[in-house]
Formats: sequence, structure tokens, C-alpha cells
Amino acid sequence: MASSKIIVNYFDLTGRAEIIRLVLVYAGKEFEDNRISRDKWPEIKPKSPFGQLPFVEIDGKVYGQSLALANFFAREFNLYGRSNLDSLKIDQVAQLNEDFFQEVVKVFTADPEKKAEVEKKLQEEAAPKFWGFYERLLKENNGRYFVDDEVTLADLIVYDAITGFIGSFTGPLPDRYPLLKALVEKIGSNQRIAAYKAKHQ
Repeated sequence: MASSKIIVNYFDLTGRAEIIRLVLVYAGKEFEDNRISRDKWPEIKPKSPFGQLPFVEIDGKVYGQSLALANFFAREFNLYGRSNLDSLKIDQVAQLNEDFFQEVVKVFTADPEKKAEVEKKLQEEAAPKFWGFYERLLKENNGRYFVDDEVTLADLIVYDAITGFIGSFTGPLPDRYPLLKALVEKIGSNQRIAAYKAKHQ
């Protein structure tokens, strides 16, 4: 994998591809960040394995499904814990975050007349619920990370949830989640992550 050529294909936004990008950036793995315009997508779509984005090319071979790809790269670059139990803790956070993502999807699928109401419910009920889950999991570990005392895929997933697509709908993280805020600041201050974020703000 060290010498493999990797191309991440997605729109020019965070969304489903961002966790793949963040794993690669954090690991220091060079990759081509192919950001596709909406008008170019129809001509690229036949190349995607399942007719959707994101998809990743590894040495010319094409693979899909964002979480599967994030998991794969996390394993490749030692961001998936040291044991099966560690991996379970990471998967738990990943699937919890999928539930959070689905709450945001409700805003998109809501009747236009009810959209504001659904968005308000996301911000006042759903988001605090998931932030509370993350805060509790951090406290149950060591208060610093989700698994042991090192950065894993779980930390990057939650960092993305706060700073990326989900966070753009929920608003800023309140101070009543100090462990979560500290984690986000910690990941965000990583030299590679900070440089990547500065480039794509």
C-alpha cells in the first residue's frame, strides 16, 4: 500500500468521502483528491462500481462504499486499534455516526413546508443526543480518545461529524461537551489535518 496510487473520487464537498480523505491525510499517505463537478458526474458515473460516489481507485482498480473504504485504509495505516475489541469500539462509533447522518438526511427528504421544523428538531434534539453519546464514550475510555490512548478511525469519524457535513447542519458544538470539544481541537491541530482543512475551507 505504501507505493500504491490512490484516487479518491467525489464531489467538491465533505459528505461521504471526507472520512476517507481524513484517514489518508492523517496517515500521511499521498492520494489524488479528484473533486468532480456536478455536470461532469454523468460521464464519470459508468466508471463507478455501484453508480454512486464516492469511489476509490487503487492501482487502477475501482472500489466503492465509503465506510468500507475508510475501514480498509484505517487498517492499512494502523488506525483500527490493536485488538478485535478495539475494532468493535471503533465500529460502534462508526455505526452510531451513521445514525447521526440519517438524522441529517431527514432534512433533505422533508416536505418543504416542514423542513424548518425538521432542521430545528435536528439541532435541538438529535444533535445533543449524539453529542452526549460521544461525550459519554470518551469519558468511559480515558477522556482523550475513543480507544485506548491513541488516535483511531473513531476519533476521525467524530471529528468529521463535528466539523464536516453533519456539523454544517447542527451548528457549533456547545461548551457542555468538554471532552468532545477537546478531541475535535486535538485532531484539528494535527499538522497534516490543519493544512488539509486550510486548503479546503
